[in-house]
Amino acid sequence: MTDLTPVLDAAVKDTLAYVRGKDPDAGAELAELRRRRLTRPEVVVVGETKRGKSSLINALLGVPGLSPVDAAVATATYLQFVPGEPAARAWLPGAADPISIDSLQEWATGAQRARRIEVTHPAPLLRYVSLLDTPGVGGLDPAHTTVALAAVERATALLFVADASAPLSKPELDFLVAASERVDAVVFALTKIDGFPGWRRILDDNRALLRAHAPRFADAAWFAVSSMLAELAVQAGPGEQAALVDASKIADLQHALVELAGRGHQLQLANVLRAARGELARLETTAQDRVRAVEADPARTAQIRAERAALAARKRTESRQWTLLLSTETQRARVETVGQLRTRIAAVLQEFSKRIDTGRGESLTRLPEHVDAELQAVAVQLSEQLETTFAQVGEKVLATVFDEHERAEMLGRLNATLRHAMEAGPPRDGSADNLLIALSAGGIAFMAGRGAMLGASALAVGGGLLIPVAGIGLGLAAGGYVLYRRRVQTDRQQARIWLRDVLGEARAALADEIANRFTDLQYALSVAVDDAVEKRLRDLDAHIAEIDAAAAEDAAGRAKRRAVAQQDLDGVRAKLRAADTALTRARALTPVPYDEEDR
Repeated sequence: MTDLTPVLDAAVKDTLAYVRGKDPDAGAELAELRRRRLTRPEVVVVGETKRGKSSLINALLGVPGLSPVDAAVATATYLQFVPGEPAARAWLPGAADPISIDSLQEWATGAQRARRIEVTHPAPLLRYVSLLDTPGVGGLDPAHTTVALAAVERATALLFVADASAPLSKPELDFLVAASERVDAVVFALTKIDGFPGWRRILDDNRALLRAHAPRFADAAWFAVSSMLAELAVQAGPGEQAALVDASKIADLQHALVELAGRGHQLQLANVLRAARGELARLETTAQDRVRAVEADPARTAQIRAERAALAARKRTESRQWTLLLSTETQRARVETVGQLRTRIAAVLQEFSKRIDTGRGESLTRLPEHVDAELQAVAVQLSEQLETTFAQVGEKVLATVFDEHERAEMLGRLNATLRHAMEAGPPRDGSADNLLIALSAGGIAFMAGRGAMLGASALAVGGGLLIPVAGIGLGLAAGGYVLYRRRVQTDRQQARIWLRDVLGEARAALADEIANRFTDLQYALSVAVDDAVEKRLRDLDAHIAEIDAAAAEDAAGRAKRRAVAQQDLDGVRAKLRAADTALTRARALTPVPYDEEDR
């Protein structure tokens, strides 16, 4: 295959230079994306729950049961598979703890909570590419879609998994469209072909759905596979193994992923160009507006003036209502979250009180370790809950402030303003540092602080509201262990007192942090909404001024203005065509199954 690096590199440089000249901020973000170094190609595996993603990963790696397979899994954890000796680490607030591979089921299904688990294994495929197993996407749990889209940000390519039981659903198609704006190369896999003899009809239906809803992938290659037959092949004897491997068709997909890994740098350039194309499309819309403004169409002028007047009137009359709504929603959500925290801590207290009453020497000795792990789990769950709750509050307020058309038009600038407002909000006591250590009766170590608020984000599907939220970390500081040893040793009564002190302090600390986070959110949303409205008013004023200026010109003057505006529009469209040409050539980077090569 021809190396497309020169073509893609030239297209990226040319496009970034153009975008930087028109919008320096957007150009700077794209340049930062371009500077990221690809240390190792990574394929992110995405798809709806119960489509067989984890089974497929196990089949690709040739290790049955490595990635936990459970139809009842409901988790926001994702698993990263990298080369190395068999081992695993769970990423918790402030630490990466070694865990047993045998315990992956507990960690990945929620019995233990971690945001990310890294699994090392000497599987041959991992010599070439890392795999990321994400939570299910689609309609079952929006939080899973959030985590999966966040994982997509780091992908070299996507492996989109559907199964042969039914055609693609609307949530799957929506996710694919959103994710493909960030990653250019997408490989499709159709699983469970052993269980559904009519899988070819489902495959045809999927292609038709893509043609209608995601035309870019209308002619994409699909790898039809059976993970179950691949697993049986691992367990079969030499006589049956070859036939089962051939029937599973897993080898084709393995070869495709190895090919992708070899094209990692080219794929990275294609990903940058894909992101830059989105900026070009936005600049095209702006240029079209300028062309229409020069034409000074009376109906269009009246429409823009009416829009501007209506928005200004709403700002005057409804700003107080927006503020009250925001205050009410944040207060309601805060009370609800604190109540859930109280219930969660009470359950922890009850559980560990039982352990103290029924435990023996060793269990009492290790009580601080177990409490520490549970507190970290509570903090992780709370962080995830805050992300979801903040996004829900923000979306509800925006739905009241703006109609659907206005929201689609203003979300981009609102997200940028919101990020800045969260970072620049009024400081609170002790928030200057990202790591706060409070050693008191229980010896709690508490990691928070407003300065850390850019650490994570909740992102709605399809470019929705983005709420920056830092993860909260909570666990026992050294003082907690010291006080435990001094007070307890084998004294159950003292152990119960120590436990109540620890959990009481944890609840108070988390409740206070919840209140602070919601205060930050209310401030940031208030600033962001007000700024978005003001920016829209300024844009409309500038548009009206262009129309008025064009109307005041004679025919020759208007023709000259229109020629300049049309030249800008033609320029951005030329850049779009050039980017599309390069991206069309980049499709050749995505492998096809061997039985489709001769089509």
